[in-house]
Amino acid sequence: MITRPPCPPGFHGANCRRLAGSFCRRRSRRREGVRRGNTRPEEPYKLASGMMSPVYIDCRKLISFPRIRSAVMDFAAATIMSEAGFEQFDCVAGGETAGIPFAAFLAERMSLPMIYVRKQPKGHGRNAQIEGHMPEGARVLVIEDLTTAGGSMFKFIEAIRAAGGIVDHGMALFYYGIFREAEARFDNGKVALHHIATWRQVLDVARTQALFDAATLSSVQAFLDDPLAWSAAHGGVSQLPSA
Repeated sequence: MITRPPCPPGFHGANCRRLAGSFCRRRSRRREGVRRGNTRPEEPYKLASGMMSPVYIDCRKLISFPRIRSAVMDFAAATIMSEAGFEQFDCVAGGETAGIPFAAFLAERMSLPMIYVRKQPKGHGRNAQIEGHMPEGARVLVIEDLTTAGGSMFKFIEAIRAAGGIVDHGMALFYYGIFREAEARFDNGKVALHHIATWRQVLDVARTQALFDAATLSSVQAFLDDPLAWSAAHGGVSQLPSA
């Protein structure tokens, strides 16, 4: 039997949420390059879904900045302990590829085994889709760096469930938080999604700190209020893929 350390002081209830909000505000104030480079209403980003967006975030950059990375993963662990409970999981799973390093960081903090899930079985050898050891009936926490509508996360969740794992919780470091389809997908899939930052939180900080001009703030607000209409008006898709 694995004995894990007690939940750290202060990692409970509303205190955890305040910590997460504080982190979001501090990161938004300090990261000048992200603030300027990833907000581009006049030349929108095309997302994997085909949707056009005036904002973009690359959470994978975090792996190269150890102090920020450490703070992010501390908040992630605090959020999970607060919202899901202590010792509720048997392992942490990362999805190929962006979720893998964050699964390793989080598993280390939570003193849990780690696995990772391929997008497809590798096609040779054991033809494995899940790498690492996952016992039958293991309670698995799936983590991704970012989720928009939850489609990619559910592909990993379905693979774990098909292999005999139990998935009731998912973790996204950054969650768009603007699609009703995402809420429905997680509700219907019986998965509680946890996250530590959203675009609305970032926009609140940007507005409070006057980090952008009024036109940029207005364009981003319009996108957050009706992302698919904004996308369609800028040459992107007008609806999300159903799967």
